Amino acid sequence: MLSQIEKECLVACNECAAACLQCASACLKEDDSKAMVRCIALDMECADICRLAAASITRGDEHMKAVCSLCAEVCHSCATECAKHAMVHCQHCAEACQRCADACRGMA
Repeated sequence: MLSQIEKECLVACNECAAACLQCASACLKEDDSKAMVRCIALDMECADICRLAAASITRGDEHMKAVCSLCAEVCHSCATECAKHAMVHCQHCAEACQRCADACRGMA
């Protein structure tokens, strides 16, 4: 059975992964997508680590806290990058990433 903190982190990780994938997809459709390369790369990395953290939490893995700690770092980097861009999808992603970073810090 998952604790309340684990449940909240699991939800935050899944929401963040979805927001990151949506952001990356939208960034690729921007007129100047080359200017969004770092944002897209961090979105993809963040989505991957969020999915890993969600799976680790769900299973109660031995290294779950370490995975969540790394997830918090990556989410913070992605939030910082996305916050630099005015597009709605980037702002939404930055918010989801910050929520996930906070939740993962609580787990770690």
